Amino acid sequence: MSTFAFPLLYTVFAWWFGTGIILLLNQRPRSTHQTTFWMSGVVLLFALVGLKTSANLNTVAGAYCGFTCALLVWAWQEIGFLLGYVTGSRRTACPPECRGFRKAFYAFQTIAHHELALLVLGAAVALVTWGGSNLIGLWTFIILWAMRQSAKLNVFLGVLNLNEKFLPVHLKYIHSYFTKRAMNPLLPVSILMACLFAIPLWQTAFATGVTPYQIASSTILATLLSLAILEHILMVLPLSTEGLWKWGLRS
Repeated sequence: MSTFAFPLLYTVFAWWFGTGIILLLNQRPRSTHQTTFWMSGVVLLFALVGLKTSANLNTVAGAYCGFTCALLVWAWQEIGFLLGYVTGSRRTACPPECRGFRKAFYAFQTIAHHELALLVLGAAVALVTWGGSNLIGLWTFIILWAMRQSAKLNVFLGVLNLNEKFLPVHLKYIHSYFTKRAMNPLLPVSILMACLFAIPLWQTAFATGVTPYQIASSTILATLLSLAILEHILMVLPLSTEGLWKWGLRS
């Protein structure tokens, strides 16, 4: 049972602890943000080296290494976005009368640089893992990217929980592009599509005759995708997730 429990618990812990650390770094004085951003860039370089090194390690350790390094790559853009260094060309609130396509265009302008950074990072992850037999790092990044795009679209179209308190003061203008409503037609489709990918991963993790590496990698990816599905479900439930990261939102 520990064969499944350890990668599952590790993924949940990495998701929870990593998110809290990023929020905590963002809560520090503004004077520390530039140093934090540059230090995260150094970590990014080491993470890419780790992905390259683990790309041909079909072992349990290789699975953990690839997953962890992909999370560190992802963390760079999260830090850059929340600190306000990698956002977009538009840094003002949405005009009150703005609707439809115009609002969507303005919303994209607020995160255009962020979206470009994601594409560049994704290409970098694909490049360093290209031809490797251990692609958990690449699949981790793909899951994070796909589910984040889904979350952005759903928040724009309208959900109950916008989690606006996770946005720092200097990014509060982005909240004006969110829409608060009980549900939007895309959300159930997003959850269903994610489930269609999560189920085969769980089936592989619990299949007979698979290697320890396959169990670890499938469990990690399935858990990560399931957490993203849970986050989507919580968007329309009258529940707050802020308590999970109270230590990262201390100010």
